[in-house]
Amino acid sequence: MINCPRLTIAGLGGDTGKTVVSVGLCRVWKKQGYSIVPFKKGPDYIDMGWLSRGADHPCYNVDLFLMNKDQVLSSFSMNTRNANVAVIEGNRGLYDGMDLEGSVSTAEVAKLLQSPVILIVDCTKVTRTVAAMVLGCQMLDQDVPIKGVILNRLAGNRHEEIIRKSIEHYCHLPVVGTIPKLKNITFPGRHLGLIPPQEHPLAEDAIDNATEVMAKYLDVEQLWQIAREAPPIEVSSRFENPPSPPFNKGGMGGLINIGIIRDSAFQFYYPENIDALKRAGAQIVEFSALTDDLPPSLNALYIGGGFPETHAATLSKNVRLRQAVKRAAEEGLPIYAECGGLMYLGEKLFWEGKAYEMTGVLPIVIGVSKKPQGHGYTVIEV
Repeated sequence: MINCPRLTIAGLGGDTGKTVVSVGLCRVWKKQGYSIVPFKKGPDYIDMGWLSRGADHPCYNVDLFLMNKDQVLSSFSMNTRNANVAVIEGNRGLYDGMDLEGSVSTAEVAKLLQSPVILIVDCTKVTRTVAAMVLGCQMLDQDVPIKGVILNRLAGNRHEEIIRKSIEHYCHLPVVGTIPKLKNITFPGRHLGLIPPQEHPLAEDAIDNATEVMAKYLDVEQLWQIAREAPPIEVSSRFENPPSPPFNKGGMGGLINIGIIRDSAFQFYYPENIDALKRAGAQIVEFSALTDDLPPSLNALYIGGGFPETHAATLSKNVRLRQAVKRAAEEGLPIYAECGGLMYLGEKLFWEGKAYEMTGVLPIVIGVSKKPQGHGYTVIEV
């Protein structure tokens, strides 16, 4: 049974303020004493990191491309059992998906979770047309439960008044937030989006700033009441308690120790995967590739994604770990690496015109382009 109040924060497109609003709202409710569980629609790790920091709770992903509907319901049910409210941040535009039907869109996730949707609109250089855009979202799929609108980047009181009256008249929706144009209300970004909070020395200051803004300009009480309108959802018991097969220790005895590199260079992990390893009986041993040695008695090593390129010099200087990882691989230690973790297993990493030594587990060299070479889901047959 899913019986947790919930909100989906959506937008008309990217860069409308969804992350700042979601993170700030999570922290506002956290400071009021509520237990918040954040979710991010899509496979994004970086927004997930900011949401986790804002709510002071692990953030989980809901993604209808990587997960089927039962898995999404299962994850949501398990992870909201003890929560007062869940905040789901959408991605891109509300209806943006992979096909004509928008099959993996934020709208589809909101319908599946029966979550009230709060639509954020960037009001830069537009007035009454905002109502037309919101009304279009309402009409495109009337099963999407749009329950309120947040107006962002308002130029002043007159600007706000015209848009508010238009939305209330034509869309019959409450305006639950009016945020003026503000400086220093965005989180810092770079080549692949936001800078992860683990790399941002003033992450807490940025979140505190967002929290103050949301407390001042959002109708937090009305948002809470809207979240409580979300109906309960019956979920099959077999999805609420998915089994995790125990590890076959293969005669080794004792716990299975799985090393995980977690630091500002490698921080892209889905908490669901770590939780599944723990439920299966694994002992998780976290350490840093920037400063630590390889922990003893590991039975496997998991290296997630991140930004090794921005830490290449420091990673290269940790010679003892680089050599230990290569030696362990040669001796048969199972290593699972993805994204930035795979880059670390190469021989060299080229970044901004310089070459940095990596572990040399794989006979490859890695170069990082100045611009992303693609963005979105990809299906590859091998």
